[in-house]
Formats: sequence, structure tokens, C-alpha cells
Amino acid sequence: MRVCVATIVHHPEDARIMHRQIRALLDAGHEVTYVAPFTHFNVTPPMGLGAVDVPYGAGFGRAGAALRRGLRGADLLLVHDHALLRLLPHRRPPVVWDVREPVNARRLARAERRHHVCTSSVVPEATMVAAAPPVPGDTRVVHIGRLSAERGLAELIGLAERLVPHGIRMELIGAADPGARPLLRDAQRVGLLDWFGYVPNRHALRMAEGALAGLSLAAETVTGVPTKVLDYMGRGVPVITTAQSAALVERTGCGIVVPLDVDAVVDAVLDLKEDPARRSALGVRGHAEARLRHHWPDHAPAFVARMEAWAGLPVTIRSRAVKTPLSRTA
Repeated sequence: MRVCVATIVHHPEDARIMHRQIRALLDAGHEVTYVAPFTHFNVTPPMGLGAVDVPYGAGFGRAGAALRRGLRGADLLLVHDHALLRLLPHRRPPVVWDVREPVNARRLARAERRHHVCTSSVVPEATMVAAAPPVPGDTRVVHIGRLSAERGLAELIGLAERLVPHGIRMELIGAADPGARPLLRDAQRVGLLDWFGYVPNRHALRMAEGALAGLSLAAETVTGVPTKVLDYMGRGVPVITTAQSAALVERTGCGIVVPLDVDAVVDAVLDLKEDPARRSALGVRGHAEARLRHHWPDHAPAFVARMEAWAGLPVTIRSRAVKTPLSRTA
């Protein structure tokens, strides 16, 4: 099967796209052409898959041309941006829209009448679970993921300032919205925190290991369990989260649920700092749950099978367990 995977706004090394979906397709022996903004993000396409560069957020003409190039000979098109559904050529293979954020019900219904829609019921949120992560320490807290006002940026900076006197460092690992960058640079300049910018997911997960806690401080308007919470669990890091992930965290006993309030988060962090046995227990429970239910390799075969079915492959043709090299070109 030949699959064209396309995005004009996501980082080419986006964990869900590159390291889970594309990786699973390649390991199953399928061919992949990846349409993505490689130049914009200064990313060299990996060996092992075809690549079509497209300008970030490209308009109708340039994005449409890149999409047509990527679709040559394709049996299936997997798009990650709703905007690309408006650029589809008339002659095309079956189309799958991977829905990653909450979407208007009318828009979703309209898409479902024309294309296949891939939601969390098809591709569950998952992570790469470490075999034996280190025990949580007591000198730093981490936040993985994009930084913006609605994702609790003001609270994160305020929290960092409050934790400095207690010898706890804030580490922010992720890209930031344009309006957030000056605030982050100022906070880093005066020594309140360390902001690493975008880091490929496989490296970000290793950086999180051994942290006192992983933070997820989304506003109530943001719905769905963020992948970062699963990332923390998979690395044995206790979770401190707002109501967005309360059900998962309370059910598994892997962390602490707090209101979106700096005082409450400070109290939770300091409580964990003073209680290494509790930190360890939270990390162990989270890691066990992630390994049982959210380890991506356990879900990859079902994802590949669904893509094959939507491409119209016969039932007798199924994925082969082939490990295809996916390394960087020089």
C-alpha cells in the first residue's frame, strides 16, 4: 500500500504523525510519502520515506500542488489539517482526516459524509512507554507541549517564580505561540525557568524522566486528555493536572488534581517534594497504567489494519512485521 500523509501546519517530527502513524505504516511494509513544511521547521526528511516540502500554512495554489505531487500513485491519503480537505484534487484515492482537536459537530458530520474520519476511537491517544524509568527526583518539574495562554502559560511562569526559593527548577519543553514567546524569553533571562523550545518527542520524553512532577494546566475550555499526561505516566513521572485530566488521574492514582491556581499547584509540588515515597508510588501507578492501556506499539497494528481497510485492500493482505530504517540523511 502507498500512503500519502500530509500536513501544512504541524511540525514534521510531530510525535503522532511521524513517530507513531508513519512509523507503524513503514514497519508494516507500506510505502509512505510525507507532505510537510520541512524547510520552515529546518528539518531534514528522514531516509526511508518519500518527502514533499510545502510552505508552512501554504495557500491554495502551493499546498494543492504539493498535495498532487504527494498523491502520485497513492492508495490512501491521510491528512492532519482540515484545510487540506478543501484542496483535494478531483482524482484521488480514499481520504482519511485525522481529527486531533475538538471540532464543530456540523463540520465533522460534513466530513464524515465524504471521507473517512479518524478519531480517538480509531487511533487512541498513546505514548512510547519506557521499560524501566528512573524514580522521580525532587529538583525539577516539567511541562511538555505547546505553550500558550489557554494552556496555562501565565500559571506556569508564576509557578516557576514561586518554586525558585525551594530549589525546584521549571523546565518547559515545547514550541510557543507567538504571543507567548516574549514572556518566556523574559522569564528565562531573569533565571526563573528553562525553556528549550521544540524538542523531538523521543528526546522530550527522556528529558522528562526523573522529574518531581509533570504539569498539565489547561483551562477548563480545553477538552480531552492531553497526550502530555500519558507521556508523564509512561515515564514514571507523577502528574499534576487540572480538571481536564481529572478522571484519568483519579482513576489510576497517578497524580494530583488541582484547580488552575498557582497557590494550589505550589502546594501540590511542595507536598510531593517532601514525600519521596508518595512520588514513587504515583510514578509506579502511572507507568503501569500507561504500559497496560496506552503503549503505542500495542495499538499500531489496529491502526494499520484500519488504514488498509479504508484503502480497499483485500482482507487477505495484511501488515508484515518489517522494521524499515528511518534515519536521518546527512
